[in-house]
Amino acid sequence: MPILNPYLSFKNNAREAIEFYRSVFGGDLQISTFGDFPGMVEDPAENDLVMHSQLTSPDGFVLMASDTPDRMPYEAPAGVAVSVSGEDEAQLQGYWDALSAGGNVTMPYDTPPWGGKFGMLTDKFGVDWMVSLNAPQQ
Repeated sequence: MPILNPYLSFKNNAREAIEFYRSVFGGDLQISTFGDFPGMVEDPAENDLVMHSQLTSPDGFVLMASDTPDRMPYEAPAGVAVSVSGEDEAQLQGYWDALSAGGNVTMPYDTPPWGGKFGMLTDKFGVDWMVSLNAPQQ
């Protein structure tokens, strides 16, 4: 069965970001640097940058991230948000609180017309998130 995973690109702070996401979601984090694979970067100063990281949370979320070396163009993410939804109100509130810390709330996490709770934010790394507590089924 195919799996769809968000893969986030950063400019020199992927390690800080993916470690932050581990603090939010928990789980197992694997990180490979460019230095782990000789010849992957032209500038040895970039050896410690993240070539690939993968966070697998206890709930089965898989989030991947990497840095963009100087030889490659980097553009900040735009027009895409990572969405987290479910039925566990306390868990989703915890995600909201952690992701919004140091970030910018664009829509407060509150009750929308369709029920449940919903909010949007840009975290401190510039990644857009939507958090949604599903409305109870009637």
